[in-house]
Amino acid sequence: MPAAILVIEDDQAIQELIAEFLRAKQYDVDVAEDGLEGWERFRAGTYDLVILDLMLPTLDGYTICRRIREKGDTPVVVLTALGEEKDQLRAFEEEADDYITKPFSFHVLMKRVEAVLRRTRGAQSGEQLWGGRLRLDADAYKVFVDGKLVETTTKEFDILNTLIANAGRIMTRDMLLDKVWGYDYFGDSRIVDAHIKNIRKKLGISVIRTVKGVGYALESELAGVGG
Repeated sequence: MPAAILVIEDDQAIQELIAEFLRAKQYDVDVAEDGLEGWERFRAGTYDLVILDLMLPTLDGYTICRRIREKGDTPVVVLTALGEEKDQLRAFEEEADDYITKPFSFHVLMKRVEAVLRRTRGAQSGEQLWGGRLRLDADAYKVFVDGKLVETTTKEFDILNTLIANAGRIMTRDMLLDKVWGYDYFGDSRIVDAHIKNIRKKLGISVIRTVKGVGYALESELAGVGG
């Protein structure tokens, strides 16, 4: 199921653009234009993440963040014009998961949202999902495509896990060597190519993209909610 996101933002133009970008990534989105409305929506619904302005009518973002934390661990991404260190520290003291200042890039916001969701969902379930078709069980070291178990080696699993954890980035061969084999590996970097070839054959779906002369990245077209 797509993640459900609540956007609490009193600037209607920004709110609509955020909602549009999120829906284009297949997220379920609810919006609220003031703090009290946002809090009531949160209490009445079930959300995977909240994007929260701090300067809101009726109830400020700090109070909402604190109340969310009192109810549970739903991740909160603060999006605000307040850029002073004291404001950021206060938000993190209220246990916000991320802090983005305005003006901001919508593309960067989407990547930060994806990163927070990957981190929190992985911590809750021990699993990583990519595009609804590929699932990794990090506890059991198992890979599933469309619900069917795919036998992989430990190194093949670690490569997939690393690519998902770094979604949105191009991973060079040396970066994959460092992450999967360790910094003490001095062999030929083409060993990565051999493992990638085997992974592709076993998965049977186009999930890993070759960036010529650089390395590898996850195929964004498969992801639906990722990039």
